[in-house]
Amino acid sequence: MKNKLLKILSYIIISLFFSLNLNSEELFNFNVSEIKITQDGNLFQGFGGGEAFTNDGISISAENFEYNKIDNFLIAKKNVKFIDQTKKIIINANEISYNKKQEKIIANGNVQIIDNINETIILASEIIYFKNKQEIIAKNNVKLNDKLNNLSIIADNIYFSKNDEKIVAEKKVILEDFDKDIKINSNKITFNKLNNLIFTEGKTSANVKSKFYFDSSDIKFFEKEMKLFSQNKTIIRAEDSSLYELSSFEYQIEKEFLKGKDLFIIEKSNLQDGESDKYYFADGFFDLKNKTFNTGAAKIFLKKNIFDRSENDPRLYGVSSNHLNGITTVNKAVFTSCKKTGNCPPWSLEASKIKHDKNKKQLIYENSLLKLYDVPIFYFPKFFHPDPTVERQSGFLIPRINNSNVLGSSISAPYFHVISENKDWTINPTIYSKDIRLIQNEYRQENKSSSFIADFGFANGFKSSEANERKNINHFFALFKKKIENSDFIKSDFRIFVERVSKDTYLKIFKDNLTDNNLKPSNFDVLNSGIDFNLENEKFSLSGGADIYEDLKKTQSDRYQFVFPHYNYSQKTIKFNSGNLNFDSSGNSTLNNTNNHKTRIINDVAFKMNDKILNNIGLRNNLNFYFKNLNSVGKNVSTYKSSPQIEAQSMIELNSELPLSKITEFNNQTLVPRFSLRINPSDMKNHSLDKRKVNTDNIFDINRLGIDDSLESGYSFTAGFDFKSENKNDSEKFFQFKLASVFRDRVEDNIPTQTSLNKKNSNIFGSFDYSLSKYINMEYDFAVDNKIEKFKYNSIGLDLSLNNFITEFNFIEEDSELGNTNIFENTTTYNINSNNVLTFKTRRNREINLTEYYNLVYEYKNDCLTAGVKFNKTYYEDRDLKPSENIMFTISFYPLTSIEQTLDIEQ
Repeated sequence: MKNKLLKILSYIIISLFFSLNLNSEELFNFNVSEIKITQDGNLFQGFGGGEAFTNDGISISAENFEYNKIDNFLIAKKNVKFIDQTKKIIINANEISYNKKQEKIIANGNVQIIDNINETIILASEIIYFKNKQEIIAKNNVKLNDKLNNLSIIADNIYFSKNDEKIVAEKKVILEDFDKDIKINSNKITFNKLNNLIFTEGKTSANVKSKFYFDSSDIKFFEKEMKLFSQNKTIIRAEDSSLYELSSFEYQIEKEFLKGKDLFIIEKSNLQDGESDKYYFADGFFDLKNKTFNTGAAKIFLKKNIFDRSENDPRLYGVSSNHLNGITTVNKAVFTSCKKTGNCPPWSLEASKIKHDKNKKQLIYENSLLKLYDVPIFYFPKFFHPDPTVERQSGFLIPRINNSNVLGSSISAPYFHVISENKDWTINPTIYSKDIRLIQNEYRQENKSSSFIADFGFANGFKSSEANERKNINHFFALFKKKIENSDFIKSDFRIFVERVSKDTYLKIFKDNLTDNNLKPSNFDVLNSGIDFNLENEKFSLSGGADIYEDLKKTQSDRYQFVFPHYNYSQKTIKFNSGNLNFDSSGNSTLNNTNNHKTRIINDVAFKMNDKILNNIGLRNNLNFYFKNLNSVGKNVSTYKSSPQIEAQSMIELNSELPLSKITEFNNQTLVPRFSLRINPSDMKNHSLDKRKVNTDNIFDINRLGIDDSLESGYSFTAGFDFKSENKNDSEKFFQFKLASVFRDRVEDNIPTQTSLNKKNSNIFGSFDYSLSKYINMEYDFAVDNKIEKFKYNSIGLDLSLNNFITEFNFIEEDSELGNTNIFENTTTYNINSNNVLTFKTRRNREINLTEYYNLVYEYKNDCLTAGVKFNKTYYEDRDLKPSENIMFTISFYPLTSIEQTLDIEQ
């Protein structure tokens, strides 16, 4: 019985090992360690590792097998490896089920499928392989590596048809072509390997060679032609921060050639809005590699602050444009910098062509027409100017037309020439109708630690009213600055400066034609030449030099004043527990009026004690000590002796004030009584004839006389108070009143008499500042004699601002003791609207009963256009200068040009 059972088992094992024929198409052969047969021989189970194979080239190795003979269905588990010898397919997985009837293989768990024919590897959580159809479906975390094309695809699901050579990837798809350096992200990507076409469906982004980044949808990528294409809205970001928006595009990758429609381009997209140029093109071709383009209708919006005015909207329109060899050309162009309002701009410039030459950094206009509110006013066949990025460039500057009753009509055409990186020169020839020629030159040089600028000019053929013959006259102004590199000083520099004219009235005659720069003297009657230096560190500061002053109103013998040398030294404040110690020293040697010479060295020491406050009453006291040492020598000077003198002066000052405050329902009020006692037993230099002004702002200053060689002599007591009432709810409503006077024990003859502080009882000085609101403000300064019988000084200022109407009145009247000024002046402005302003100015000298001038100005102004008419009438007369009336017309097309013309009305 036992031998019979062994024979049966041996027969079954041999039969399974060699063959198990269900039919000729469904043959499986097994080679396993253990086997179990159940269900009447229809279910076979193998354990312990083994292999199953078919007669059509399929082999499967695994740890465990389960085979259903009726369904012809095989399941392999653990370390499964499926090999299709015919199709050269290998599948590795945790589990594989094989439906032999359908020739459908399903692999699960760490699946890897290798297609050796197409050199493709697919990794996924689940893969379905249809053997007969040669189709592969991969699901969940799929990664496909195509070694043949050197690309990879990552997606949630991938379908691969080997027969059609088509790959379809869906959901979170990333396709990366390593050879072509292209990466595409989309929700669905189809790769047709037969015609080398990749196309996407839905939103798509593409990284092309890490130079251009595309955001689009439904993109087609032709691998062979290396071309990207889409009919949908696309955004392209370039590595240089440029941004392109298009309604459709075609991009040739190798050539970097872009073709598109409805293009919007931002040159620097990483900047804030308004800080980069923007371009709109109907269509265009762009060679991004060679930086050339050719477009249809163009709208170019330059960055708002390109002309340093953020309210501008500079823009350029044209019917077409192109860029080649660094030159951008806009055809049939219109340019303006005016703010966009929906209406026609205040000015515009039309041209058959506008070229921007980046090589020469120039803007060139051909057949241009300047329009003012769409009305043509100027035609230029051709002109050019530097582009806004240029700080300086050789070329003609804005010409100027002028008119003078002394010189006649004139026209000037300045030319600017760049000599080198740090040097340039401007020549400005001016031709006058009265046969006068003026050539003005300006030379500039900037070095690392120094600079030099010179302004010199020659006028040929000038005929003075004082002489019958024509003469040549000239001017020369220069300034050299040098910074001295010295680590011991925070600041160390020196200057050399020169001001020279050959005719006394030169600056007044040519004031409207001379270049406005830092060299042009601010005072047309006094010239200053010399040298100075300045040193400063943490311990002290020292400045000095030598000066020559020339008073053009004086005779030749007495017009010069020489001050050399001169110096000022200031020591850093030394602080003690009780107060602060200051030391200052100054000196100069001065020669004027031909033979009046004086030399002085002045040393000042001041010790200012800290404030002491009596807490019980709130009285604040301050005690100060002043010492002055004067070393002097003079010649033909009344205040200094001809032999060297050493003098010492001292002063004690006691200041007291009692701040009081009161808070009412509507106002905050303060009252500060002030007192200053000064004791100087020494004498002072005679300054009785000096012209000095004292008022409530400086009467408590220690040097209220403005004298440097003396301390105020004698015993004096200064008393006064400050009162201020301020509205709690409106700080622009306030009333302030100051009053002060000086008392002394005796008359001091050396104190300037103009101040009245030389008397035992000085004038009473007062001031009002009354602001009713932000619309009305009045200021009044006065001085009244100590008997309160006569006003010595009155100064009244009144400001009224009512809506668009603003007027300012100023009246100054001085008694003969304080001066002889008696003037009235008014400035009135009426803002017609936000763009139109009317201004009137006048000044009348009541001392001589003469109106000095009238100015009436009308101005129209917006963000890009300023136009004005100015009527000016002067009564000033000085040798060659006569009273005149003139009308000035000005118009500025910002930033393009400005035109100015002055017409004199003959008396």
